[in-house]
Amino acid sequence: MNRSSDRIQLPNLNLPAFEPRLQEMDGKLGIFDSLRKKYLILTPEEWVRQHWINLLINHLGYPKGLVALEKGLIYNKLQKRTDLVVWNIDGEPYLLIECKAPTIKLTKKTMEQACLYHQKVKSKYLVISNGMNHLSMEWHEDSRQFLQIKSFPESPK
Repeated sequence: MNRSSDRIQLPNLNLPAFEPRLQEMDGKLGIFDSLRKKYLILTPEEWVRQHWINLLINHLGYPKGLVALEKGLIYNKLQKRTDLVVWNIDGEPYLLIECKAPTIKLTKKTMEQACLYHQKVKSKYLVISNGMNHLSMEWHEDSRQFLQIKSFPESPK
């Protein structure tokens, strides 16, 4: 690991810890993304996203091949990107995870943004996380609303 990690303080998150591969990239710190198999600039949001990837694959048993990063979508003629989408084995969206930086509070506005993404993706579950706090919800098609659930969704079947 490059010693450039000594220059920034990476916050401990309320997610399982892991040993990221860090490297300097053009004077900035990069983190290795095991899904894309390349280094990405380490932003606070990326720090949260990489912890979620670790949790899903290494702790909850999600198949790596069903986890996708930053799926592009168009909303109100604007290009938007989801943070993480997990597919089920039938190729349908199962879980949408919207990651925020640890300093961003999970507010009604944050929830509304994630729900806009959900309208396009149409996953069964939605998680919003800033790495410290997490909100897990399940979509109920009959009532057309999310209901909060107490745990993270199990690996898709």
